[in-house]
Amino acid sequence: MRKMLFSAVLALMWFGTLGAATAQTNATKAEEVLHTWYNLGLELVWHTPTYSPPVASRSFAYMGVTAFEAVAAGSDELQTLAGQLHGLKPGPQREAGKAYDEAVVMQAAMAFAVQHFFENTGPSGQNAMTKLEARLREKVSAGVPADVQARSEAYGLAVAEHILAWSADDGGAVVETLGFPQDYVLPKGPSHWVPTSLVALQQTPLLPNWGKNRTFAMPQGTSCALPSHPEYSEEKDSQFYKEAIEVYEAKQNLTPERRAIARFWADDAMLSMTPPGHWISIAQQILNRDKVDLDKSVETLARLGVAVADGFIGCWQSKYQYDLIRPVSYIRRVIDPKWEPLLNTPPFPEYPSGHSTQSGAAADVLTNLFGENFAFEDKTGAHAGLAPRNFPSFWAAADDAGISRLYGGIHFRAAIENGLEQGRCIAAFTNALRTRR
Repeated sequence: MRKMLFSAVLALMWFGTLGAATAQTNATKAEEVLHTWYNLGLELVWHTPTYSPPVASRSFAYMGVTAFEAVAAGSDELQTLAGQLHGLKPGPQREAGKAYDEAVVMQAAMAFAVQHFFENTGPSGQNAMTKLEARLREKVSAGVPADVQARSEAYGLAVAEHILAWSADDGGAVVETLGFPQDYVLPKGPSHWVPTSLVALQQTPLLPNWGKNRTFAMPQGTSCALPSHPEYSEEKDSQFYKEAIEVYEAKQNLTPERRAIARFWADDAMLSMTPPGHWISIAQQILNRDKVDLDKSVETLARLGVAVADGFIGCWQSKYQYDLIRPVSYIRRVIDPKWEPLLNTPPFPEYPSGHSTQSGAAADVLTNLFGENFAFEDKTGAHAGLAPRNFPSFWAAADDAGISRLYGGIHFRAAIENGLEQGRCIAAFTNALRTRR
């Protein structure tokens, strides 16, 4: 039913966003175009089969850089990311002394970017993108001189094409067999990951080479290496066994609050906007709530996108370095053969926690942008009937996201705590980017 209603809902919710455009400034119209395309991107993640969390993070990063670069060339405040992000060369320049319409530029750039980074979405998503492009183009072009419109569209398109060309050789542009390589050979030994799903395709792990992808801001996937997890052991006095018992007992003694935390941050692929989409959603809510201006909005979305994308590259590099068994496999083998976790276990190695690494990266970048004690309400789970959660800071939310994986029965504590620290390390490279002149 959700997929059947997808295009109709989008048409009703978003195509009328700019209906009162005559009273708006050019920058305000551009902000609305930006947020409208991001809202659609968050929806498209649900409907695009290859959009596991790492793949989604990649698209959000390139969307953010596209929007940022489109605005930076016309801003007195923003500094291009060319020469700072790995492999990004200077892009198209605006004609000196010529007028540009920022909303038209943004519309052309984001329409191209979203349609290409979500090009393998289903028919309802394709229909939504086509209709949204036509509707927004009509809205932003109203009253704009023909020469300004043509120049602005050409510039926005040129920026988006430049970013797409840059993305082509990063290692993540093509995802075959939904990311599960059928020729992958599973390492042997009791500590190693074993399949946790009955789905035939998922008998190999997801995207084992993702950690080798070109990074955005951090030097390489190994730049934020982790200490090892507790040594594998089945002895009851070992640290590994104690962490497994903690997961086991957490499930046996779930409180309503802990169950709610686990559900709120579940963010399952194909059932949600995924973990990186959750943090993009948080940023979107704040940007809209506080009516943040265009420069700060594109700066926020670019930095956040880069941080979570690098977060998944770094996390995935570590996951396949350690290739650790999941709690459900260990607990059933050693403690209780009938045990079931609260949440579905994702089909890839355990250490570190992807939720934790990317949440730590997101929290540190957003803290750098908005401050240490920045309170907000997160309504991301509203679509699933989940109550909003309130946080006094971004790091409080990251800690919540991290521990949710223990409550859900998906991760051991070491993966959560070390993952959050890995995210902090990764964020430092994003925070060092120069986005202001």
